Amino acid sequence: MKKTLVLKVNPKYPEINAIRIAANFIKRGSLVAFPTETVYGLGADALNLKAVGALFEAKKRPLDNPPIVHVGDAKDVLRLAKEIPPKAKNLMKYFWPGPLTLIFRRSKIVPNVTVAGLGTIAVRMPRHSVALTLIRESGCSIAAPSANLAGKPSPTMAKHVLHDLDGRIDVVLDAGSTHIGVESTVLDITVNPPQILRPGGTPYEVLKNILGKVELHPAADAQMELAVNEVRSPGMRHRHYAPDADVIVVEGELSAVVSKVKELTEYYMTGGRGKVGVLATDETIGSYQTDIAKSLGSRRNLAGIAKNLFRLLREFDTEGVDVIIAEGVTTEGLGLAVMNRLRRSSGYRIVKAKSC
Repeated sequence: MKKTLVLKVNPKYPEINAIRIAANFIKRGSLVAFPTETVYGLGADALNLKAVGALFEAKKRPLDNPPIVHVGDAKDVLRLAKEIPPKAKNLMKYFWPGPLTLIFRRSKIVPNVTVAGLGTIAVRMPRHSVALTLIRESGCSIAAPSANLAGKPSPTMAKHVLHDLDGRIDVVLDAGSTHIGVESTVLDITVNPPQILRPGGTPYEVLKNILGKVELHPAADAQMELAVNEVRSPGMRHRHYAPDADVIVVEGELSAVVSKVKELTEYYMTGGRGKVGVLATDETIGSYQTDIAKSLGSRRNLAGIAKNLFRLLREFDTEGVDVIIAEGVTTEGLGLAVMNRLRRSSGYRIVKAKSC
C-alpha cells in the first residue's frame, strides 16, 4: 500500500511550496485530495485518461457516475465545452468562483471516462484559495468528485479523507474544515428551462431570481428512488452520503416530528436493534432519551446545519451507532440540499409524521 502524503496549508494564504508539490503529483497523473468551499475533492488531471481511471478505482466509484471538472479560470471552459450559451456566461459571471456546477455540451478533447461516456460535461470554478492555487499551478483542469469512498458521507475535514482513502491516494492538502459542508448545486443549461440536477451550495431560490424559471429534477427532491436512465450529475443514481448505520428520516410539522422520533427511538432501543442515535436540532435535542443525540444546529441557521451534516453522520459511525433517526428540516434555501443528502443517505426510508 502506498503512503499518503499529508501537507498542511493555510486555507486563505496557502504555502506555495506545498501547493507545488501537490501540483507536480497532478501533472504526473497522480491523485490529490484538496479542500473546496463545499467539501474535499479528490483530484486528477481531467484530460488524462489513466489518471481519471485511477480516481474511479481509488474511490470504488461506479464508472457511470461522472465527476465534476474544476477550473481555475472561466476561460478554461472554452476548451472543455462545445459552446458557452449566453445564459451560462451570465451565471459564470455572477456565481463563479462559487458552489455552482454547470452542465455543458462536451468538447472532443475530453476523455469518455471523465464524462462517463456522456455528451455533456459538468464544470465549476471553486471558491477556495487552496483549490484555485492547486488548479492553476497544475496547469490543467482537475476532475474532482468528493474525496471519500463511493457512497459514504462526503468529507469536510482532511481526517475524513484519510479515514476513507489513506494509502489509496498520493496527497492530501489539509486546510481544515470546509465552509459550506454540502456539495455544489448542479444546473443543466443544455435544456430549457435550466434544470437543477442536484441541489447544493447555491440555493434554488437564488437561481430562480437570476434566471426567472428553473426546474427541479425529481432526483433533486429525492423523495423516492427513481429509475434514472442517464446520469448527468453526481448524486442522481446509486446510494450516496450514507454512514454505516441505518438512517431513518422523519419529516413533518415539528411537534409531530419530535413525537415520531421519540416513538421510533423507543421502538429501536427496546427491540434490541443496537445502539440508537438521534440527529436533532438545537430546538429539540433536549426532548430525547437515547444512546447518543447530536444537534445539527439551530433551525434558524440552515448554513450551520449544512456545514455540520456530514461531520455528524461520520461521528455516529465512529461511536458505533447502528440506527440514526434524523429530524427533517425545511426545504427552503440550503435546506433543500440538506434534505436531499439526508433522504439519499437513508436509502429513502422516510417517515411522514402527522399531527394529531
